[in-house]
Amino acid sequence: MIKGSIVALVTPMTENGEIDLPTLDQLLEWHIQEGTDGIVAVGTTGESPTLSMEENSAVVDHVVKTVNGRIPVIAGTGSNSTNEAIELTQAAKESGADACLLVTPYYNKPSQKGLIAHHTEIAEAVDIPQILYNVPGRTVCDMLPQTIKELSTIENIIGVKEATGNITRGKEVIELCQSENFQVYSGDDPTAMALMLMGAQGNISVTANIVPKICHDLCRFAMSADKDQAHPLNESLLILNKCLFLESNPIPVKWALHAMGKIGPGIRLPLTTLDEMYHDYFRSTLEQAGITLEK
Repeated sequence: MIKGSIVALVTPMTENGEIDLPTLDQLLEWHIQEGTDGIVAVGTTGESPTLSMEENSAVVDHVVKTVNGRIPVIAGTGSNSTNEAIELTQAAKESGADACLLVTPYYNKPSQKGLIAHHTEIAEAVDIPQILYNVPGRTVCDMLPQTIKELSTIENIIGVKEATGNITRGKEVIELCQSENFQVYSGDDPTAMALMLMGAQGNISVTANIVPKICHDLCRFAMSADKDQAHPLNESLLILNKCLFLESNPIPVKWALHAMGKIGPGIRLPLTTLDEMYHDYFRSTLEQAGITLEK
């Protein structure tokens, strides 16, 4: 079972936007040392919209080889084209990824029937564990709880990343999909603790990019229903969670990692670096959180 703190990893880039594989290796080693329980490669935070299909598959392949079985690797292989999603998912399987994360099709706004057909076809085409990803704030496509329940009966659909940020919705999904073969994961850092205390088996996290050990500990305590240990850690992350969405993800988290000396400044258009109006506030927040800044 994949569970715990699963980082939605950034894709490091040089100043001109080229993928920086040596820095990616350093990030992976840091996460493993800090206790991160799993890696999502080339998800939204990894800038999947602006990576070509070849780059997507190459990054996944590189992450799998570098991690070398030490923790699970989940490949972001979603697309609003079913055929393209199948192709990316097949490539991830061939690279040895442990699972794939498939976002609901964006922009073309399929019906619930269309969502069921889309994910069923991918699951039948590629024999690899697959995690559904519902984030209507980005996709303008909401996978309803009953749809998730229907898809959860497919053998190799093993979970859902529930990123609505709606605790009531998350609780409904957990209650509808109670099965040892299907897990609910939070995909929303501010509400992750609450969802895990209700039974979610981890958090696919943006915040874990910058404070991996705290996020690992928070997940461990919340999943074991240890509220006394979980609440203080969650309180310590509230401002960081807010800062990481001052602008569209992954703009703030890449700026923070660059300030920490972990990655270069690169990010691909149409995203740009964090607006200067936020720099002092964000830098102060990071320092107050005990994070050492180098730039």
